[in-house]
Amino acid sequence: MNTTTATEIVLPGRVDPSGLLVTHRELPAPAPGRALVRVDATGVSFAEQQMRRGKYYDQPPFPFVPGYDLVGTVVEADDAMLIGRRVAALTKTGGWSSHVDLDAADLIPVPDALEAAEAETFVVNGITAWQMLHRVADVRRGETILVHGANGGVGSTLVQLARAAGIHVIGTASARHADAVTALGATWIDYCADVPHRVRALAPHGVDAVFDHVGGPGIRDSFGLLADGGTLVSYGTAATKNDEGDSRLPVLKLFARLLWWNMLPNKRSAHFYNLWAGKRNITRFRARIAEDLAQVFALAATGTVTAQVAARIPLTDAARALELAESGTVTGKVVLVSA
Repeated sequence: MNTTTATEIVLPGRVDPSGLLVTHRELPAPAPGRALVRVDATGVSFAEQQMRRGKYYDQPPFPFVPGYDLVGTVVEADDAMLIGRRVAALTKTGGWSSHVDLDAADLIPVPDALEAAEAETFVVNGITAWQMLHRVADVRRGETILVHGANGGVGSTLVQLARAAGIHVIGTASARHADAVTALGATWIDYCADVPHRVRALAPHGVDAVFDHVGGPGIRDSFGLLADGGTLVSYGTAATKNDEGDSRLPVLKLFARLLWWNMLPNKRSAHFYNLWAGKRNITRFRARIAEDLAQVFALAATGTVTAQVAARIPLTDAARALELAESGTVTGKVVLVSA
Protein backbone atom coordinates (compact mmCIF):
# COMPACT_ATOMS: atom_id res chain seq x y z
CA MET A 1 0.00 0.00 0.00
CA ASN A 2 1.32 3.44 -0.93
CA THR A 3 2.02 5.86 1.91
CA THR A 4 2.71 9.58 2.08
CA THR A 5 5.11 11.18 4.53
CA ALA A 6 3.36 14.10 6.20
CA THR A 7 5.17 16.89 8.01
CA GLU A 8 3.14 17.91 11.05
CA ILE A 9 3.35 20.64 13.69
CA VAL A 10 2.57 19.15 17.09
CA LEU A 11 1.42 21.05 20.16
CA PRO A 12 2.89 18.88 22.95
CA GLY A 13 1.37 20.70 25.92
CA ARG A 14 1.03 24.16 27.43
CA VAL A 15 4.09 25.69 25.83
CA ASP A 16 5.30 28.95 24.37
CA PRO A 17 5.25 29.07 20.57
CA SER A 18 8.90 27.96 20.58
CA GLY A 19 7.76 24.69 22.13
CA LEU A 20 5.95 23.53 18.99
CA LEU A 21 7.41 20.35 17.48
CA VAL A 22 8.02 19.55 13.82
CA THR A 23 7.39 15.84 13.28
CA HIS A 24 6.87 13.40 10.41
CA ARG A 25 4.30 10.63 10.03
CA GLU A 26 3.39 8.09 7.38
CA LEU A 27 -0.17 8.39 6.06
CA PRO A 28 -1.70 5.39 4.30
CA ALA A 29 -3.77 5.69 1.14
CA PRO A 30 -7.20 7.20 1.94
CA ALA A 31 -10.13 4.85 2.55
CA PRO A 32 -13.19 4.91 0.27
CA GLY A 33 -15.10 8.18 0.64
CA ARG A 34 -12.04 10.01 1.87
CA ALA A 35 -9.35 12.09 0.19
CA LEU A 36 -5.70 12.88 0.79
CA VAL A 37 -5.20 16.64 0.53
CA ARG A 38 -1.84 18.34 0.09
CA VAL A 39 -2.11 21.42 2.27
CA ASP A 40 -1.15 24.56 0.36
CA ALA A 41 -2.15 27.01 3.12
CA THR A 42 -3.47 26.74 6.67
CA GLY A 43 -4.28 29.51 9.12
CA VAL A 44 -3.16 30.75 12.51
CA SER A 45 -6.35 31.76 14.32
CA PHE A 46 -7.25 32.79 17.84
CA ALA A 47 -8.28 29.19 18.49
CA GLU A 48 -4.67 27.99 18.27
CA GLN A 49 -3.58 30.81 20.56
CA GLN A 50 -6.04 29.54 23.16
CA MET A 51 -5.17 25.89 22.55
CA ARG A 52 -1.49 26.35 23.34
CA ARG A 53 -2.58 27.71 26.72
CA GLY A 54 -5.00 24.82 27.22
CA LYS A 55 -7.83 27.39 27.17
CA TYR A 56 -9.90 26.40 24.14
CA TYR A 57 -13.29 25.18 25.31
CA ASP A 58 -13.30 21.66 23.85
CA GLN A 59 -9.77 21.10 22.59
CA PRO A 60 -8.41 17.55 22.51
CA PRO A 61 -5.86 16.33 25.07
CA PHE A 62 -2.20 17.07 24.41
CA PRO A 63 -0.31 16.24 22.27
CA PHE A 64 -2.14 17.04 19.02
CA VAL A 65 -1.75 18.80 15.69
CA PRO A 66 -3.53 22.18 15.68
CA GLY A 67 -4.91 23.90 12.59
CA TYR A 68 -8.54 25.01 12.31
CA ASP A 69 -8.86 25.17 8.53
CA LEU A 70 -6.96 24.72 5.29
CA VAL A 71 -6.84 25.17 1.54
CA GLY A 72 -5.17 22.49 -0.52
CA THR A 73 -5.16 20.17 -3.51
CA VAL A 74 -6.54 16.64 -3.61
CA VAL A 75 -3.72 14.26 -4.51
CA GLU A 76 -5.38 10.91 -3.86
CA ALA A 77 -9.00 9.72 -3.66
CA ASP A 78 -11.15 6.81 -4.82
CA ASP A 79 -13.19 9.36 -6.79
CA ALA A 80 -10.92 10.19 -9.73
CA MET A 81 -12.89 13.39 -10.41
CA LEU A 82 -11.56 14.85 -7.14
CA ILE A 83 -7.87 14.41 -7.90
CA GLY A 84 -6.20 17.71 -8.72
CA ARG A 85 -9.07 19.80 -7.38
CA ARG A 86 -8.39 22.82 -5.17
CA VAL A 87 -10.46 22.58 -2.01
CA ALA A 88 -11.04 24.18 1.37
CA ALA A 89 -12.01 22.45 4.59
CA LEU A 90 -12.74 23.11 8.23
CA THR A 91 -10.70 20.79 10.42
CA LYS A 92 -10.82 22.34 13.93
CA THR A 93 -7.54 20.51 14.58
CA GLY A 94 -5.06 18.78 12.28
CA GLY A 95 -4.62 21.46 9.62
CA TRP A 96 -1.00 22.30 10.47
CA SER A 97 0.33 19.50 8.31
CA SER A 98 1.71 19.07 4.81
CA HIS A 99 -0.96 16.43 4.05
CA VAL A 100 -4.32 15.66 5.67
CA ASP A 101 -6.72 12.75 5.22
CA LEU A 102 -10.28 14.16 5.11
CA ASP A 103 -13.83 13.03 4.47
CA ALA A 104 -14.54 13.93 0.86
CA ALA A 105 -17.95 15.26 1.91
CA ASP A 106 -16.22 18.03 3.89
CA LEU A 107 -14.34 19.45 0.90
CA ILE A 108 -15.49 22.76 -0.60
CA PRO A 109 -14.33 23.96 -4.05
CA VAL A 110 -12.01 26.97 -4.23
CA PRO A 111 -12.29 29.37 -7.19
CA ASP A 112 -9.31 29.51 -9.54
CA ALA A 113 -9.22 33.29 -9.11
CA LEU A 114 -8.07 32.95 -5.49
CA GLU A 115 -4.50 32.11 -4.56
CA ALA A 116 -4.22 29.56 -1.74
CA ALA A 117 -3.22 31.94 1.07
CA GLU A 118 -5.89 34.42 0.02
CA ALA A 119 -8.58 31.73 -0.01
CA GLU A 120 -7.38 30.45 3.36
CA THR A 121 -8.16 33.76 5.07
CA PHE A 122 -11.82 33.30 4.13
CA VAL A 123 -12.44 29.73 5.36
CA VAL A 124 -13.20 29.78 9.10
CA ASN A 125 -13.13 33.60 9.17
CA GLY A 126 -15.47 33.96 6.21
CA ILE A 127 -17.93 31.33 7.37
CA THR A 128 -17.98 32.81 10.87
CA ALA A 129 -18.44 36.38 9.66
CA TRP A 130 -21.09 35.49 7.08
CA GLN A 131 -23.16 33.39 9.46
CA MET A 132 -23.00 35.90 12.31
CA LEU A 133 -23.96 38.77 10.01
CA HIS A 134 -26.64 37.11 7.90
CA ARG A 135 -27.86 34.04 9.80
CA VAL A 136 -27.64 35.12 13.45
CA ALA A 137 -28.03 38.91 13.54
CA ASP A 138 -29.76 39.17 10.13
CA VAL A 139 -28.50 42.73 9.65
CA ARG A 140 -30.17 44.63 6.81
CA ARG A 141 -28.97 47.21 4.31
CA GLY A 142 -28.74 50.70 5.82
CA GLU A 143 -28.37 49.47 9.41
CA THR A 144 -25.34 50.13 11.62
CA ILE A 145 -23.15 47.60 13.42
CA LEU A 146 -20.23 47.69 15.85
CA VAL A 147 -17.36 45.27 15.21
CA HIS A 148 -14.80 44.82 17.97
CA GLY A 149 -11.32 43.91 16.79
CA ALA A 150 -12.03 45.16 13.27
CA ASN A 151 -8.39 44.57 12.27
CA GLY A 152 -8.43 40.87 13.14
CA GLY A 153 -9.05 37.86 10.95
CA VAL A 154 -12.78 37.61 11.59
CA GLY A 155 -13.20 41.34 12.19
CA SER A 156 -11.61 42.48 8.93
CA THR A 157 -13.70 39.96 6.99
CA LEU A 158 -16.87 40.95 8.83
CA VAL A 159 -16.32 44.64 8.08
CA GLN A 160 -15.94 43.94 4.37
CA LEU A 161 -18.94 41.62 4.14
CA ALA A 162 -21.08 44.19 5.94
CA ARG A 163 -19.96 47.03 3.67
CA ALA A 164 -20.66 44.84 0.62
CA ALA A 165 -24.20 44.41 1.94
CA GLY A 166 -24.72 48.17 2.36
CA ILE A 167 -24.33 48.14 6.15
CA HIS A 168 -22.62 50.96 8.08
CA VAL A 169 -19.76 49.75 10.28
CA ILE A 170 -18.09 51.16 13.38
CA GLY A 171 -14.92 49.23 14.15
CA THR A 172 -12.72 49.18 17.23
CA ALA A 173 -8.98 48.57 17.07
CA SER A 174 -5.77 50.02 18.44
CA ALA A 175 -4.42 53.29 17.05
CA ARG A 176 -1.77 51.46 15.01
CA HIS A 177 -4.57 49.83 12.98
CA ALA A 178 -6.67 52.98 12.43
CA ASP A 179 -5.72 53.43 8.79
CA ALA A 180 -6.23 49.75 7.97
CA VAL A 181 -9.69 49.68 9.55
CA THR A 182 -10.67 52.88 7.78
CA ALA A 183 -9.46 51.46 4.46
CA LEU A 184 -11.76 48.48 4.96
CA GLY A 185 -14.71 50.88 5.05
CA ALA A 186 -15.39 51.20 8.78
CA THR A 187 -15.45 54.22 11.06
CA TRP A 188 -12.54 53.57 13.40
CA ILE A 189 -12.70 53.95 17.19
CA ASP A 190 -9.68 53.46 19.44
CA TYR A 191 -10.53 50.53 21.70
CA CYS A 192 -8.54 52.26 24.48
CA ALA A 193 -10.88 55.27 24.37
CA ASP A 194 -14.33 55.61 25.93
CA VAL A 195 -15.93 53.30 23.39
CA PRO A 196 -19.55 53.64 24.60
CA HIS A 197 -19.31 57.43 24.47
CA ARG A 198 -17.79 57.40 20.98
CA VAL A 199 -20.36 54.92 19.65
CA ARG A 200 -23.26 56.93 21.09
CA ALA A 201 -21.91 60.03 19.35
CA LEU A 202 -22.00 58.16 16.04
CA ALA A 203 -25.25 56.25 16.67
CA PRO A 204 -27.33 58.17 19.25
CA HIS A 205 -30.12 55.59 19.28
CA GLY A 206 -27.77 52.63 19.46
CA VAL A 207 -26.46 50.18 16.88
CA ASP A 208 -28.40 47.36 15.26
CA ALA A 209 -25.81 44.69 16.10
CA VAL A 210 -22.59 44.30 18.06
CA PHE A 211 -20.06 41.56 17.28
CA ASP A 212 -17.92 40.91 20.34
CA HIS A 213 -15.05 38.39 20.55
CA VAL A 214 -13.67 39.88 23.75
CA GLY A 215 -16.15 38.89 26.45
CA GLY A 216 -15.18 39.78 30.00
CA PRO A 217 -16.62 42.86 31.75
CA GLY A 218 -16.85 44.81 28.49
CA ILE A 219 -19.67 42.58 27.25
CA ARG A 220 -22.06 44.70 29.33
CA ASP A 221 -21.14 47.77 27.30
CA SER A 222 -21.69 45.83 24.09
CA PHE A 223 -25.22 44.89 25.12
CA GLY A 224 -25.94 48.39 26.37
CA LEU A 225 -25.06 49.91 23.00
CA LEU A 226 -27.83 48.06 21.17
CA ALA A 227 -30.81 49.91 19.76
CA ASP A 228 -34.29 48.50 20.27
CA GLY A 229 -34.49 45.34 18.22
CA GLY A 230 -30.69 45.05 18.17
CA THR A 231 -28.65 41.87 18.50
CA LEU A 232 -25.46 41.14 20.40
CA VAL A 233 -23.41 38.33 18.89
CA SER A 234 -20.68 37.11 21.22
CA TYR A 235 -18.15 34.71 19.72
CA GLY A 236 -15.20 34.54 22.07
CA THR A 237 -13.63 35.32 25.43
CA ALA A 238 -10.33 36.93 24.45
CA ALA A 239 -10.34 39.02 27.63
CA THR A 240 -9.83 35.89 29.74
CA LYS A 241 -7.32 34.01 27.56
CA ASN A 242 -4.55 34.38 30.16
CA ASP A 243 -6.72 33.66 33.23
CA GLU A 244 -5.78 30.68 35.35
CA GLY A 245 -8.24 27.92 36.23
CA ASP A 246 -10.86 25.94 34.37
CA SER A 247 -10.95 27.07 30.72
CA ARG A 248 -14.69 26.36 30.57
CA LEU A 249 -15.62 28.74 33.36
CA PRO A 250 -15.40 32.07 31.42
CA VAL A 251 -17.51 30.58 28.61
CA LEU A 252 -20.12 29.23 31.02
CA LYS A 253 -20.31 32.59 32.80
CA LEU A 254 -20.78 34.29 29.44
CA PHE A 255 -23.53 31.83 28.47
CA ALA A 256 -25.33 32.54 31.73
CA ARG A 257 -25.13 36.30 31.24
CA LEU A 258 -26.48 36.11 27.69
CA LEU A 259 -29.29 33.82 28.79
CA TRP A 260 -30.21 36.21 31.58
CA TRP A 261 -30.35 39.16 29.22
CA ASN A 262 -32.65 37.25 26.90
CA MET A 263 -35.02 36.59 29.80
CA LEU A 264 -35.35 40.28 30.65
CA PRO A 265 -38.30 42.29 29.31
CA ASN A 266 -36.40 44.23 26.65
CA LYS A 267 -36.37 44.51 22.87
CA ARG A 268 -32.78 43.35 22.46
CA SER A 269 -31.35 39.87 22.06
CA ALA A 270 -28.01 38.21 22.83
CA HIS A 271 -26.47 35.14 21.22
CA PHE A 272 -23.28 33.12 21.50
CA TYR A 273 -22.11 32.05 18.06
CA ASN A 274 -20.67 28.55 17.83
CA LEU A 275 -19.64 27.47 14.35
CA TRP A 276 -20.07 23.79 15.27
CA ALA A 277 -23.46 24.07 16.96
CA GLY A 278 -25.41 22.46 14.12
CA LYS A 279 -23.11 19.50 13.51
CA ARG A 280 -25.52 16.98 14.99
CA ASN A 281 -27.36 17.22 11.69
CA ILE A 282 -24.22 16.65 9.64
CA THR A 283 -25.92 16.84 6.24
CA ARG A 284 -27.49 20.22 6.97
CA PHE A 285 -24.28 21.45 8.63
CA ARG A 286 -22.17 20.60 5.59
CA ALA A 287 -24.70 22.16 3.21
CA ARG A 288 -24.74 25.45 5.14
CA ILE A 289 -20.96 25.59 5.43
CA ALA A 290 -20.54 24.99 1.71
CA GLU A 291 -23.27 27.50 0.79
CA ASP A 292 -21.95 30.26 3.03
CA LEU A 293 -18.30 29.83 2.08
CA ALA A 294 -19.28 29.80 -1.60
CA GLN A 295 -20.95 33.20 -1.07
CA VAL A 296 -17.80 34.60 0.50
CA PHE A 297 -15.52 33.09 -2.14
CA ALA A 298 -17.70 34.59 -4.90
CA LEU A 299 -17.33 38.07 -3.39
CA ALA A 300 -13.57 37.54 -3.03
CA ALA A 301 -13.18 36.27 -6.60
CA THR A 302 -14.74 39.47 -7.94
CA GLY A 303 -12.68 41.71 -5.66
CA THR A 304 -15.71 42.89 -3.66
CA VAL A 305 -13.90 41.73 -0.52
CA THR A 306 -10.12 41.50 -0.32
CA ALA A 307 -8.06 38.89 1.48
CA GLN A 308 -6.22 40.33 4.46
CA VAL A 309 -3.07 38.19 4.52
CA ALA A 310 -0.94 39.49 7.38
CA ALA A 311 1.99 37.24 6.48
CA ARG A 312 2.86 34.06 4.60
CA ILE A 313 5.19 31.89 6.68
CA PRO A 314 6.44 28.34 5.92
CA LEU A 315 4.67 25.56 7.80
CA THR A 316 7.87 24.45 9.48
CA ASP A 317 8.28 27.94 10.93
CA ALA A 318 4.94 27.74 12.74
CA ALA A 319 6.47 29.00 15.99
CA ARG A 320 7.32 32.34 14.37
CA ALA A 321 3.87 32.51 12.79
CA LEU A 322 2.15 31.94 16.12
CA GLU A 323 4.30 34.57 17.82
CA LEU A 324 3.42 37.08 15.09
CA ALA A 325 -0.31 36.28 15.32
CA GLU A 326 -0.20 36.80 19.09
CA SER A 327 1.76 40.06 18.85
CA GLY A 328 -1.29 42.24 18.14
CA THR A 329 0.67 44.05 15.43
CA VAL A 330 -1.01 42.63 12.33
CA THR A 331 -4.12 43.26 10.29
CA GLY A 332 -5.84 40.15 8.96
CA LYS A 333 -4.60 36.59 9.27
CA VAL A 334 -1.19 34.96 9.47
CA VAL A 335 -1.05 32.04 7.04
CA LEU A 336 1.22 28.99 7.02
CA VAL A 337 2.14 27.92 3.51
CA SER A 338 3.75 24.84 2.01
CA ALA A 339 7.46 25.01 1.21
